[in-house]
Amino acid sequence: MGYFRQSGSRERTIEFILLGLFCFKEHIKSELKQYSMKISLPKLKAIILYFYTYTDPRFLGKVKLMKLFYFLDFMHVKNYGAPVTYDTYVNLEHGPIPSAIKNLIDSADDDIDNSVLADALKIVRSEGEDIHRVECLRKFTDGDEKCLSENELKILKKVCLRFGESNTKTIEDAAHKEAPWAKTKFLDTIPYALAIEDKDCLVNAETIKLLSEIE
Repeated sequence: MGYFRQSGSRERTIEFILLGLFCFKEHIKSELKQYSMKISLPKLKAIILYFYTYTDPRFLGKVKLMKLFYFLDFMHVKNYGAPVTYDTYVNLEHGPIPSAIKNLIDSADDDIDNSVLADALKIVRSEGEDIHRVECLRKFTDGDEKCLSENELKILKKVCLRFGESNTKTIEDAAHKEAPWAKTKFLDTIPYALAIEDKDCLVNAETIKLLSEIE
């Protein structure tokens, strides 16, 4: 690292700190690139923290969290034509899941110390329970709110009011009744444009197709 000063214990300490920060930053970039994230990390954390703060934490497992993201994205599409995360959704047995976000959460579950989400959450598995509970390290704050638009906050509030007290099966059943899951097959990619098939969609197919493809 030729651009660091090499003499003196203080300078070496600073060098090691800066090198550590540089390596951590590159690790984050690599992990986000690996999972093809189209949403910023602070914004992703803000959404998870919002869900944790405004839903019953007893029911916030990995599966329910994936469904909360689904309803956030597709309710936002139905109201404004564009998703929030721009993640790629896939049809799985327990409902639609955001593939890149799921991979990040699974990574945190497998190895939290090396996860880019380590400063925001942990995954807890209690003996005798099947749920992989998502426990955040803090509540949603005003600083987190700055990562989100007014419309995004409106939909987040609607999602949490609807499913805040729901268990996993309840939100799964609700997702299964939606056209994006019902009109695709197992392991199919779910197009955002399928939101038009639901009666509560307020925008047209052309708007969804245009806005959901913008990255």
